[in-house]
Amino acid sequence: MQGMIARSHEHQITQALSEQAGVVLLGPRQVGKTTLAQDLSQTRDAVYLDMERAADRRILEEPDLYLDEQAGRLVIIDEVQLMPGLFGALRGQIDRRRRTGHRTGQFLLLGSASNTLLHQSAESLAGRVSYHELSPFTPAETGQGSLQSLWLRGGFPESFLATSDRVSQTWREDFIRTYLERDIPAFGLRIPAETLRRFWTMLAHEQGGLLNAAKLAAGLGVSGQSIARYLDLLVDLMLVRRLPPWHVNAGKRLVKSPKVYIRDAGLAHALLGLGTVENLLGHPVVGGSWEGFCIENLIAAAPRGTEASFYRSSAGAEIDLLLRLPGGALWAIEVKRSTAPKVTRGFHIATEELGVAKRILVYAGDREVPGQGGVRAMPLAEVMALLAGEETVQGQTTGLHSH
Repeated sequence: MQGMIARSHEHQITQALSEQAGVVLLGPRQVGKTTLAQDLSQTRDAVYLDMERAADRRILEEPDLYLDEQAGRLVIIDEVQLMPGLFGALRGQIDRRRRTGHRTGQFLLLGSASNTLLHQSAESLAGRVSYHELSPFTPAETGQGSLQSLWLRGGFPESFLATSDRVSQTWREDFIRTYLERDIPAFGLRIPAETLRRFWTMLAHEQGGLLNAAKLAAGLGVSGQSIARYLDLLVDLMLVRRLPPWHVNAGKRLVKSPKVYIRDAGLAHALLGLGTVENLLGHPVVGGSWEGFCIENLIAAAPRGTEASFYRSSAGAEIDLLLRLPGGALWAIEVKRSTAPKVTRGFHIATEELGVAKRILVYAGDREVPGQGGVRAMPLAEVMALLAGEETVQGQTTGLHSH
């Protein structure tokens, strides 16, 4: 089904394979990594192995024996985090092949847990691979007229392309249950599924709010350390974003807690039982949901190596999303689910304090309108296109989006 929609990452991955020995493609389960990898494999001599299949794992029990025979082919290894012992062998393979002239396009590694995988690969494969994160579908991929459906259903291919809102919601409910009952226990973590579901749902209710660990701990009847562990886990699985506060300006009293978002709006809506646009528009989470949806898409569109944060001072100066581009320029972005765009005085104060390069208000209208104080009010898709243009200006750099 995903093949109906061209992924904007395909060009980036192809380019990276032409420049590097290996590429690590990260993203949550069911986000379309396997489909993208198989599409890429159609255009070159490639072999595909899935570490969830016992037969494929056996093939790699003696990795060098098998991989020596595959020299010159692209080897795609799916769910690579399930075989952490492979990374050392891959390092040796890359180094040996370099000496024989096979320098690029050797390995495409797919993984659905970021920090665990990054820790293993970063130590073994430093300087030999580049990292890319595959986000769920974005408005640039799904096209005009799809924004409301994409916001409601989220960007997981099966959810977005479902035949009805009801089928989409059922898919997301099953996805959540599978993660809780099968995928998370597979990491060896002993957290009761019901506790984690309640935690995840509490985060959905607070979409875009400051992390209040004490309140969450009291609500679940667990310790603050347990809350930190649950949050780390959902962040590692790329299901939740912990947006850090801006911290460079030491002279101000700034908020120190991160803001927390369920990264896919459709999953947040499924956790809250919101199956239709009408349900969503009538729910108190609607503003936080729209903000989270826009922020995820803006971060996905930003050049590689962009650092994302938010700004809030105790005096009330505030910026929803602060992007520090690889060249050092700061973009201040406010998100409003309104068709009559106006930013707060606190936004103007904050942008003056930080000396930002661009001030943008993302709003729910369909055309750009000039605002006060140098603020441009623009639809989400236009701001994403502006950021994607910066990617071209910056040129390809290695680095990761801020998690």
